Formats: sequence, structure tokens, C-alpha cells
Amino acid sequence: MAINNNNSSDHSVQKFGIGTLGIYILLVIWALINLFPVYWMFTFSLKTNEEIFGKNLIGLPWEWRWSNYASAWHTGNMPRYFVNSVIVSASAIALVIIASMMATYAITRLVWKGSSQTNAFFMLGLTIPIHASIVPVFITLRDLHMLNSHFSLIFPYAAFSLAMGILICTGFMVEIPKELDEAACIDGCGPWKTFGVVIIPLMKPALATIAIYTFLQCWNELMFANVFISDSKYKTLPVGIQALSGQYTTEWGPIGAALVIATFPMLLVYVFMSKRIQESFVVGAVKG
Repeated sequence: MAINNNNSSDHSVQKFGIGTLGIYILLVIWALINLFPVYWMFTFSLKTNEEIFGKNLIGLPWEWRWSNYASAWHTGNMPRYFVNSVIVSASAIALVIIASMMATYAITRLVWKGSSQTNAFFMLGLTIPIHASIVPVFITLRDLHMLNSHFSLIFPYAAFSLAMGILICTGFMVEIPKELDEAACIDGCGPWKTFGVVIIPLMKPALATIAIYTFLQCWNELMFANVFISDSKYKTLPVGIQALSGQYTTEWGPIGAALVIATFPMLLVYVFMSKRIQESFVVGAVKG
């Protein structure tokens, strides 16, 4: 009987090992599939047009043309576009965090008539596609004389990210015990001090989630940036990269280098904040 038990145990261990190995193989294959676009974009940025168009499509460059990066950075005016993207994204993130935190605190912690209807009104923003409103937003910005400025992108980006920010904040804030507010009130804290001293420190995961979401929305956006900005002094990276295409001939290597430059901040956000993103989804999920 002992021999049979050992054989059964060895068989289960062997079966478990084979299953685990198969899972790891599938995960490695899936990782390679997802990493291939990054590899292709990087090698694309170091090639000539001759290599890109058919002769060496996915292989390593025959000659590593690092000059493509210098060309994209200096000739393509990438420093200006990069700074503009940082200004627009950082300003939109700050506006969304401040507005969504204050709105959520008023909706979920303060008692006043119409709070639930106000929350439903904010949630309607999730149903409006950002590019479906391009004409009325353009007319509004034109009448306010805000076209061709950083504000012509900051305010629309923040407005269209606000609904998601409130949704994320609500998922976190409703889990904070209201007894903390009562204790702060007993200690002499008013609504503003309670908000700043008690609520905000407990909302750091939500703030990180909102910042990441808004950054990804702003950094890659092209349609608003292309329509609302015509002055090269205020163009962002997506529009600047589009402008690298020539009228008759185009050197695609520098365009690939510009794409790598534009993608690098997003890769950094993913590498250093991926754990935070996963934790925020778990913490902010609706508990059953």
C-alpha cells in the first residue's frame, strides 16, 4: 500500500509539473507576441527606407542608424513637442485629481438634496465619445479665444476624464468608514480640514489610478490636438510626429525614432506603476 501511495504521489507531482511547464510556455509565447511591436518599432527606428520596405522588414538593422534619433530630435523639433505634451498632460492630471476628489467628497460624504442626481449627471460623461463633441468644443474654444494655446487641450482633456475620475474616487471613498469623519468633527475639524487631513491621505491609490488613466488619455490623443492647435509652438508629440511626413518623400527611420521617444514615457509608467495599477483595480473594485 505504501508503494502505491508513493507512486500516486510521484504521478501527481509529475502531472502538476507538466501542466505548470505548459502554462509557462504559453505565457512566454504570449509575452513575446505582446513585446514584438516594441521590438519592431525600435528596429524600425534604426533602419533606412530600403530596409523598411521589404528587404529587411522584421530583422535587425544592417546598419544601426542612430542618426535617425538625432534627426528626429533636432530637425523634427521634438524637444518643443515633448515639453508641450508634458505641460498639457500634467496640467490635465492636476485638474482631474482636484475636481474629481472634491466632487466625490461632496457627493459621498456630505448630506444635501440632489447628490445622487448630481452623481448620475457626472456619470453621463462616460457615455459621450470624446471625438463626437469636437465641433461644439471647437466652437466654444473659438468664442473664448482659447485656440492655439495649451488651455485648448488642457480643459477638454480634463473635462472628458472627469467622469472616470469621479467613478474611481467613488469606488475608494465609499469604503472609508464615516466614523473617521465623525471623529474628526469631534476634534474640531470642519469639512475642508476633514477632507484634507483625513480623506486625501487615504485616497492615494485612487489618485495614482486617476493620474495614470488621465496620462494615457492625454499623451496619445491626436484628434483634438490636430484640430485645436495650428501653431507649431503649442503642438504636442502626436501632431509633431505626424508633421515629420514629407509632401513627396518621407524618411521613415526618423519617424520611427520619434515614435520611440513618444512611447518611452508610457513604457516607464507601465514598468514602474504596473503593480500600482493592479492594486488599484483590486482595492477599488465593488465588493460583493
